[in-house]
Amino acid sequence: MASESVSLKQVEQQTFQLPLQEQLKLVTSIVQRLSVLPLIEPIMKIEQQTWQARLAEVDAWLAECDAVAESIEGEFDAAEDLRQIREERASRL
Repeated sequence: MASESVSLKQVEQQTFQLPLQEQLKLVTSIVQRLSVLPLIEPIMKIEQQTWQARLAEVDAWLAECDAVAESIEGEFDAAEDLRQIREERASRL
C-alpha cells in the first residue's frame, strides 16, 4: 500500500463526510495515539523555564526600584508629579 501525502484540509473534508459515530471513533484513535507521545513534559519544561526567567527579570527590576526608592530622600507624591508633568507638557503646546 503506497502512502500518499494528504493535506490537513483534505482530511478535514473527508472527516466531515463520515457519520458522527465514525468521527468519534477517529477522534478516539487520534487521542490514543497522541497520548503515548511524550509531548506534554517538554512543553511544560519550556514553559517553566520561561516563567522562571521572567520571575528573575521581575526580581531584578524590583531590586532596582528598591535601590532608587532608597536613594530618594523626603516624601513625594507620584500623582502630583504626574500632574506637574502634564501641565508642563500642556504649556509647551
